[in-house]
Amino acid sequence: MNDKIFKDFPQIKSDYIYFDTAATSLKPQSVIDAVNMYNQELSANIHRGMYDNSVRTTSLYEEAREIVAKFINAGVDEVVFTRGTTSSLNLVAFSYGLNHLDENSEIIISEQEHHSQFLPWQEVAKKTSAKLKFIELDKSGKITVEAFKKVLNKNTKVVAINYVSNVLGYINPIKEITRLAHEIGAIVVLDAAQAIQHITIDVLDLDVDFLAFSGHKMLGPTGVGILYGKELYLENLEPFEFGGDMNEDVEKTLSTWKSYPQKFEAGTMPIAGVLGLAEAVKYLENLGLKNIENYTKKLYDYFFKELSKIKGIKIYNPNSDTGIITFNLDNVPAHDAISYYAEKNIALRSGQHCAKLIHDYLGIHSSLRVSVYFYNRIEEVNKFLEVTKEAIDYFQKIGF
Repeated sequence: MNDKIFKDFPQIKSDYIYFDTAATSLKPQSVIDAVNMYNQELSANIHRGMYDNSVRTTSLYEEAREIVAKFINAGVDEVVFTRGTTSSLNLVAFSYGLNHLDENSEIIISEQEHHSQFLPWQEVAKKTSAKLKFIELDKSGKITVEAFKKVLNKNTKVVAINYVSNVLGYINPIKEITRLAHEIGAIVVLDAAQAIQHITIDVLDLDVDFLAFSGHKMLGPTGVGILYGKELYLENLEPFEFGGDMNEDVEKTLSTWKSYPQKFEAGTMPIAGVLGLAEAVKYLENLGLKNIENYTKKLYDYFFKELSKIKGIKIYNPNSDTGIITFNLDNVPAHDAISYYAEKNIALRSGQHCAKLIHDYLGIHSSLRVSVYFYNRIEEVNKFLEVTKEAIDYFQKIGF
């Protein structure tokens, strides 16, 4: 990547290293400008006013829907704006799950899942008496088609799965899993929060029934997300939230709803975030996801190779597909280790990363997670390697 790319991100500073993109990405100036433009120039609601600022805001909001739809090859009306991946997945779980599952139903899920995918379906299973079935992971924590087949049966109604693990960084075989699920009439709900910023997603090619992701993982603002759903399901799905602008008519005893996607967008939406998300999509498209993938892989390969040479660490996910390295310093709790990096102005993540089950599977309480992206540089990697060696020496000296 050329120097101009780095200058697009005002958060990048010479004394600050950001290796926490898997938690939230940095924001380019164009995204910041779009959010500021809305707040400074427009600050109006959508679909409600006839004055110029409201009409312009509505136009930009719906234009953003078209931009996102094209980005994932979906129909415009199949794109629902939400407040994040969590909101999107909860909408599907409670609107679809509570109305279609019973004690004879099974939900296939995995220990890789982020809590935003796992917890809603766990709750739905509790309320409907449906059964949760877990895909057996292989020794490295990967999901295989063969393991999926072992839990798939005529009682399977929902497959709730991630495209990319936020702890291991592995890309799962979604297309084949979806094909098999559809053969027995199950729907597939895909968490793409860790995939959307790395690989091209074509919902028609994948054929998934629902797909969710967040703006803040892909250069956009926080507080905005996407739910893609096939028209067949969105048309028949009941709203999850009720309020302003999602209703067609309201009577004392009975109310009716607008068509999709509007019936799922109750109240005042995160308009500034939606406009920022549109700019984030434009930025990614201009840069090219293939170029991002190639650069990130080259940087990750160097990072992993050099980090693996350091004695005193344990890496849990060799050959990550999306620039994630999850590791621990030997005998040092992750929350202690993270404080050392923080003092050196290096940002990474410690804890369970909202994915406790995969940590249980790995046999650890918590971990450190580094995630690289196209705005990271080899000089930052080298600094991290140097600080890691210092951290190991430091903790050994004080008795860890």
